[in-house]
Amino acid sequence: MFGAFLELNEIRVYEVPAQGRELRTGNDAVDIMSAASEHRSECIAIPVERLGDDFFELRTRIAGELIQKFAMYGARIAIVGDISRKLAASRSFSALVAESNRGRDLWFVDSLDELAARLAEERRRDAELR
Repeated sequence: MFGAFLELNEIRVYEVPAQGRELRTGNDAVDIMSAASEHRSECIAIPVERLGDDFFELRTRIAGELIQKFAMYGARIAIVGDISRKLAASRSFSALVAESNRGRDLWFVDSLDELAARLAEERRRDAELR
């Protein structure tokens, strides 16, 4: 799996390629984390194009399996892209996104620019706490 490695506000980010098969299993998550760790990435950006419609329907448990695997290994993940229609279609998915975006390990963002801004804000807060 080839992707791009970016520096966003001095944080190394592995950007999963938008083209490729849908991510559906814990093994897919492990493959992504392996690729990211090769270059010591601190964050993984996954484009929404790599997540099938099943991911956004929580009853399928695909999102849960992927998110759990990333969390188990301590990976910081950003799902990048427009999910506005998915949010409008599902209260439970909207609740998941709202809760995730309050934390530090799983964010849903519209763009890499938004991810960069969130990473910068987090870095600023961390510096203030020291």
